[in-house]
Amino acid sequence: MSALASTGLLLIRLVVGLTFAGHGAQKLFGWFGGYGPKGTGGWLESIGIRPGVTMAILAGLAELIGGLLFAAGLLTEVGAALIIVVMLVAIAKVHAKHGYWVSSNGIEYPFVLIVVALGVALTGAGDYSLDALWR
Repeated sequence: MSALASTGLLLIRLVVGLTFAGHGAQKLFGWFGGYGPKGTGGWLESIGIRPGVTMAILAGLAELIGGLLFAAGLLTEVGAALIIVVMLVAIAKVHAKHGYWVSSNGIEYPFVLIVVALGVALTGAGDYSLDALWR
């Protein structure tokens, strides 16, 4: 893979992966303006996801671990799968009823994240990844 392609994949992985890890930290620890497990759990229960605190912890772990794996390019397919599962749940439980566009809280943004994660998983993490050490 060319250096430019690997650099492009590194940039995508870092931005998407670290953003996801940050969302996980919001749910797990209340960092970055998040509400922690209790606050997130209350919101999850309000949209019918129960038990809220347990599901907040599971979602937070999926986002944190998936995001860090994706960013590092370590077990990239696993990290991508965790990101995809979280976004599919978000679409099903929150966004689908609002249509496509993000301006009406639709599926646009989580769908783009699913495609990015899937695209990187199918392409490979690139030469600037921990996965490259085992090729």
